[in-house]
Amino acid sequence: MHKFFTAKELINENVGKIIGDDVKHIMKVLRLTSGEEVVLNNCEGTEYLATINSVNKQEVTLNIIKTIEGSNESDIKITLYQGLPKSQKMDLIVQKGTELGVYEFKPVITSRVDVKLKGEFKKLDRLNRISLEAAKQSKRSIVPKVLEPMDFNDVLEEIDTLDLMLVPYENAEGFGIKTLINNLRKDNINLRDIKTVGILVGPEGGFEEEEIVKLKDKGAHIITLGKRILRTETAGFVAASLIQYELSDLGGVI
Repeated sequence: MHKFFTAKELINENVGKIIGDDVKHIMKVLRLTSGEEVVLNNCEGTEYLATINSVNKQEVTLNIIKTIEGSNESDIKITLYQGLPKSQKMDLIVQKGTELGVYEFKPVITSRVDVKLKGEFKKLDRLNRISLEAAKQSKRSIVPKVLEPMDFNDVLEEIDTLDLMLVPYENAEGFGIKTLINNLRKDNINLRDIKTVGILVGPEGGFEEEEIVKLKDKGAHIITLGKRILRTETAGFVAASLIQYELSDLGGVI
């Protein structure tokens, strides 16, 4: 069954509307007509079974039948703090991160980020459209947001709001996510209580040693992702996948 995302403001009692690019897709590609059932999502996790009432070039109106129980979302909310990459690597990061269950993306200005890149990330519409399309494809129950770039020091202040902050670092040795999880178990920490996880990935140039020291002082876990050096656009995928495997639905029941 086809799923469509629409702003919650366009869902009122028993009536919903779809506007924008999806209207053309419904008319010209899918050729859906009155009476056909679809899933309508309000972009915040609530989904409805609905039937198409009418279709025109401006909008599709739907009759809401019922709220659909259940969710395709992970048990944990992963925030990917991504050091600003060059070129259009952020496109891939947002697309694949969304498929892997990342909850939100926060671009970060670290010491080794080219400050010229900051201007390229001020217009986030394109990245958020990529997130939307990836959410549709992967049947997400929410659309992850790509937020405005933030400074490294602001990331430090957010660490206390997270249950875990992980920082993949090429000079970290012997302490990976599996070791971290085993240590948490030894400390009798209930893994089910971990609900928010941050992953901070450095830009192409990596982190300054001073940044790593500050992260450690704030309680972040500096981890290795293996002996091989991963590109900045790969590291977040690997870390998110491992966390989903260890703490959420990618590896089955804990």
